[in-house]
Amino acid sequence: MSDLHLRVSDEDRERATAQLQHAFAEGRLTPPELDERLGLALTARTYGDLLDLISDLPATQPPPDDLVELETKSDQVKRSGDWAVPRRLRVSSKYGGVDLDFTGAVIAHPVVEVELVLDYGSAKITLPVGATANVDGFRSDWGRVSTGDVPGRPQAGALHVVITGSAKYGGLSVRYPRRRRFTH
Repeated sequence: MSDLHLRVSDEDRERATAQLQHAFAEGRLTPPELDERLGLALTARTYGDLLDLISDLPATQPPPDDLVELETKSDQVKRSGDWAVPRRLRVSSKYGGVDLDFTGAVIAHPVVEVELVLDYGSAKITLPVGATANVDGFRSDWGRVSTGDVPGRPQAGALHVVITGSAKYGGLSVRYPRRRRFTH
């Protein structure tokens, strides 16, 4: 059996989508081409499937293992507005909370991994409308895990956030921005 028939991993799919997005940023792909190829990359089963999507593009350098660690003992970790989201984010808090707002952030990766290590605090993560989040790897001993109407499975062309970690006495809330109500 040739290597083209071997099954690909999620990491292989992520590398291919990063290469497609880089090619789009350089002007090598049109928006419709990017959308089509991203959809196919996210559902690719074999290396041959992925190779068909990127064989006409120049190779890109593998991304660095960009892990950013944020830590506090008693205060809140908050990120909002125009901030650069790393591919991997680890947030530790002993007595404080976590508030990560991705709606105005610069996000260069199709998949972002967030590890939360909380003792007595809760975490709130606000995603752009259309983004998805998998919280299956997060455990709370004495708190609630809520995703509201945020889907858990990746969608073609949309940000997907994978949340892992634990909270002893706090919970996790993943949601879209609240809609503003206008009164006349």
